[in-house]
Order: sequence, then C-alpha cells, then structure tokens
Amino acid sequence: MIEITEYPLSPESVIAKVRSSNCGCVVTYIGLIRDCSEGKPVLSVEYRDPQEVAEAQLQKIADMVKRQWPISNIAISHRTGILNVGEINLVIAVASAHREAAFNACQYTVDQFKQRLPTTKKETYRDSYQEYPASAPAGDR
Repeated sequence: MIEITEYPLSPESVIAKVRSSNCGCVVTYIGLIRDCSEGKPVLSVEYRDPQEVAEAQLQKIADMVKRQWPISNIAISHRTGILNVGEINLVIAVASAHREAAFNACQYTVDQFKQRLPTTKKETYRDSYQEYPASAPAGDR
C-alpha cells in the first residue's frame, strides 16, 4: 500500500493495512519533523509532488523490498503540504513472519526513501529557507 496524502498520518492505520494472521511482527518507522536541521532552527517543512510521480517512485521501492526479503506486506505513507515541528511526514510498516527480515526491509526502505526523495522539500528556518528538489543527493537533505 502506497499513500501520498496532505492529511495527518496515523501509524495505527498504516500498520492495520499490513497485518495478517501469517505475520509474526510488524516493524514500523515513523518519521517526524525535527526542530533543527544542519544547525538551523526549523519552523516547518513543506513537501510537494508537483509532477505527481511520488506514488510511482515509492511503489518501485516497495517492489524492490518485496523481491529482496521474505516479507508479507509493506506500506509506505508520505505526507505532503506544510508540516510543523513534531508532525509525522512518513510512516513505513513492514509485516513479516520473522523480525530479522522485517527490520532489514524497513531499514532499506527508509534509506531508499532518503536517497530517492520522491517529493520536493522546502525547509523554512527562522531567518531563511532551503529547497531540495525531488531525488536530491542524500547529503543534501
């Protein structure tokens, strides 16, 4: 399940979409907007999908994960719009019969999201802002 939405994310509802009776675990990652980035005080972060390609990019990541690990299901929910400090911007849930596969698959998914940022990102600080294009190199986010 891939979701791009401007509405607040509910980790519980994302988890519910991957749970099944053959799963021994669900490993979940919850990404939050932090109050500091590169030493600058963050006021907000804005994510946009102007070319509407984020869903397809996230689906490619999910498909890669399914091929690499024995997981039952994966869900990636990414919030767009202006998010304030403390709000959830990303929820990844990976269901598997065994925890090792789920942890590894979840870590890989987070890393791929960061490397392939599917949306544009604009961080607003107290005195300036920084924009990152979709798929900006990992060191630039």
